[in-house]
Amino acid sequence: MTSPPDGSGQDRAPRRVSTLELFFDLVFVFTITQLTSLIASDGVTPAGALRALLVFGVLWWIYGGYVWLTNTRTPSSTPERILLLLGMAGFLVIGMAIPDAFSRRADGIAIGLGYLLVVAVHAGLYLRVNRNIVRVLPVNGGAAVLVIVAGITGGAAAYWLWATALALLVAAPYLLAPQARFRIGPAHFVERHSSVIIIALGESVADIGLGAAGHPLTAAAIVSAVLGLALAALLWWAYFGVSDDEEAEAAFNRTGEAGRSQLALTAYFYSYIPMLLGIVVLAAGIKVAMRHPASTLPYLPCLALASGVALYLAGDLMFRRAIGRPFSRYRAAAALGCLALWFTGVTAGSAAEIALLALVLAAALALEQRTGDSQTARPAAPGSVEP
Repeated sequence: MTSPPDGSGQDRAPRRVSTLELFFDLVFVFTITQLTSLIASDGVTPAGALRALLVFGVLWWIYGGYVWLTNTRTPSSTPERILLLLGMAGFLVIGMAIPDAFSRRADGIAIGLGYLLVVAVHAGLYLRVNRNIVRVLPVNGGAAVLVIVAGITGGAAAYWLWATALALLVAAPYLLAPQARFRIGPAHFVERHSSVIIIALGESVADIGLGAAGHPLTAAAIVSAVLGLALAALLWWAYFGVSDDEEAEAAFNRTGEAGRSQLALTAYFYSYIPMLLGIVVLAAGIKVAMRHPASTLPYLPCLALASGVALYLAGDLMFRRAIGRPFSRYRAAAALGCLALWFTGVTAGSAAEIALLALVLAAALALEQRTGDSQTARPAAPGSVEP
């Protein structure tokens, strides 16, 4: 992610997420929701899904670096704020280039240069907190160079270069520094990641309107839009409606300093990958569905709708396990049930599939609450982390 703090700037360690960080998150989430264009540009295709996965992995890494940075020190001085705004500009360029990054050389190069700017700003900011960032900079910079070269070369080679960049970043935490040296401010860390989920869910609702743009506002379109909103609301309820934030902060507080970095990686880096990808894939499916609200769809857009919800629930189960909450058999059953509903859109129409997905998820959450499945967390021993 980044190099561990050395203690400098700890007097400015944040307790709450600043409005500038929320502004930053809005731009970042715009960038990752642009991935729906990669998936849904020609309906929904496996190649588009692969492109989205590669780009998301590289972007999620560097975003995590910014979270760990601002968790250490609030960007409150004018130079720090200007640098953070410059990083936002880099993410904006990336977002603008994403739709055609694999098909147009100029856009491929632009996404690489935008990523290089994001990496450079991150390093410049982190040098004000901890000079150990120079150990990580070659990895981040190397990934940016690989992305730039991918834009220049294009074709099949671009996929391999993106995959190499992603593999380099994934290996970095295990090659560079002991994770135990990281310091985590629980309240800020939890709140910052929660803001990303809620903004991403909001952007998925915006995709409902974008999908319907330019098409007649029929009764079928209105019904599909309301059902899409209901499904997004249920995803919100699954995460925020059962006090997972409070449980996550408690898990950090009862975990020793040496174990907090691993908990952060498990709960908020790895578990968030399927959750955010699930939102992106679901949004892509909804965007396609809103273009044909009264019709059946090909199987791939229908699979995107079903797998988006299933991915989100799978990530949620990983997250809950990491913070010590009990396993929810209802959520696991809902994930499998939603995945099995993909054929509904092919046979009965996209609105029917979205309605059934919402019904399955609502039933799982209601049963969970009624039986108390999610009410008791498993305490972790001090200094330990759930595997």
